[in-house]
Amino acid sequence: MTESELSPVTRWRRRRQRLGFVRVEVQVRKEDAGLLRDLAGALGDPAREAGTRAALRETLHPPRTGGLKAMLEQAPLEGIDLARPRDLDRDLSL
Repeated sequence: MTESELSPVTRWRRRRQRLGFVRVEVQVRKEDAGLLRDLAGALGDPAREAGTRAALRETLHPPRTGGLKAMLEQAPLEGIDLARPRDLDRDLSL
């Protein structure tokens, strides 16, 4: 089938694919449909795409702070008794 024999929709989709776009189908609640359309429009608009992408990354994927060890190092531990009494009365032989 030649390019001119394809439907206009198929030709449009192929052009978009060559530009790096992919077709995505999602199911959302009715009240969120407009929001997702606006979001897709902002990501597709060259003037707004960088800012939109940065805001989404910041909101959905906050930068990692170094994991559990870093979190524990930053935790305010003043006034917390971390000492644990030794219990030598237990029989450990099985």
